[in-house]
Amino acid sequence: MPPPNSSRSSSLPLAAAPMSNPSPSPSPSPSPPPNPLAAASSFLQHHLSNLASRFAAPRPALAAARPPGPQGASHSLALAPDEVARALTGTPVFTVCNSSNEFVLVSDPATGLRSLGLLCFRSEDADSLLSHVRKRQPMLGKGAKVVPITLDQVYMLKAEGIAFRFLPDPLQIKNALELKSGLTGFDGVPVFQSDLLVLKKQKKRYCPIYFQKEDIERELRKTSKASKGSALSKQIMVGSLEDVLKKMEINDRNSGWDDLIFIPPGKSLNQHINEVSA
Repeated sequence: MPPPNSSRSSSLPLAAAPMSNPSPSPSPSPSPPPNPLAAASSFLQHHLSNLASRFAAPRPALAAARPPGPQGASHSLALAPDEVARALTGTPVFTVCNSSNEFVLVSDPATGLRSLGLLCFRSEDADSLLSHVRKRQPMLGKGAKVVPITLDQVYMLKAEGIAFRFLPDPLQIKNALELKSGLTGFDGVPVFQSDLLVLKKQKKRYCPIYFQKEDIERELRKTSKASKGSALSKQIMVGSLEDVLKKMEINDRNSGWDDLIFIPPGKSLNQHINEVSA
């Protein structure tokens, strides 16, 4: 992706925000646009109302990668934003930008939510959002495009005060609900973990977190005798990306949460480690 355009033209619509390059030092939160885009607002309102009705159950959380140190042990500093972002390296999400490479924002006046950048885990969902923008706001949609951005970049932009909302893969929501049979809904982006896949390599410990149930099942079949069916499912824990990131932010180094590494869809742990270490 070419370097984002960090300048704002006075002729740009108010429902756009610059895709500035993320930096480790947080900057003040930008003021939300005073006139939210009506068409996109209705899109977000519809999406949020669906989430409220479908995913009303409490959000489950993954277990820590390993127990914290003994009570009373000295604590090191919590993870810095760039350290959390590093664990997210390489995972793509998709958003809609205008011709100036700025995020197209949406907001929901009915609930008072500020303007948000929508991030889709499937490119086809971003294509649908682009079609919606082009249809309802032709001037804004002219030159608009779907742009991939990695989750580590998103996390650093979040640290600078830009607000985002994820649109999870519906198939993975379904997979999460099947694994958590007691739940009738799921809030957030589902992620999957198994203690059987924790790996030590080059003197470093890795606890992989997967975005797709199919990927973690494939890895478990290589390492576990429980190769299929319910026995395999019992080895998988389900949580939400949002909760995992919160736990990474508040827990100290050497607590186990700093061992997490997020595996991009379609890749294996070893493949991803080799790519990010190259």
